[in-house]
Amino acid sequence: MMLTEPVILNLKNVGLSNEQFYQLCQVNDQWRLEETAQGELIIMPPVGAISGNRESEFNADVVIWNRQTKLGKVFSSSTVFILPNRGKRSPDVAWISNERWDSLTLQEQEKFAPICPDFVIELRSRTDGLNQLQSKMQEYLNSGLKLGWLSYPQSQQVEIYRQNKAREIVLLPTTLSGENILPGFSLDFPIF
Repeated sequence: MMLTEPVILNLKNVGLSNEQFYQLCQVNDQWRLEETAQGELIIMPPVGAISGNRESEFNADVVIWNRQTKLGKVFSSSTVFILPNRGKRSPDVAWISNERWDSLTLQEQEKFAPICPDFVIELRSRTDGLNQLQSKMQEYLNSGLKLGWLSYPQSQQVEIYRQNKAREIVLLPTTLSGENILPGFSLDFPIF
């Protein structure tokens, strides 16, 4: 069965534990799974080549910056984070400071880490609903995210999410700064 749209299952009354969700992902490794803070299981289709390329390019930019600064750890979209609000989410690009990462035990680091990234980039592909991605970004903010970028080429814009600030919308092309979260980092968003 080939998914072309996300499938959302209501598991609110099922109450999967973190370990059960981890095992569910392990035995269904051909699927991309997330769980919202509201108890919805999201089964996502694989991304197309254009979205995969964009994701890879952005991840590479963060990795290159991080190799130079050695300030944290960078994670791909295959990584699931258990957020403090009980959501289990996989951003397209994620970064966590060394101090926060090192506060986790080795066992926590080896499975789905119980931590919200400091910085994320989410890229809207043609199968992603904008409202669902905006809710996901708010879920990150509610869990402690410091800076997040939601890029959607369909409207040629990027939404910037910061703690205790209103969402900012910037039109493409633009260059965004990592501000004081990723000092010295900047990323060019071309017209897609």
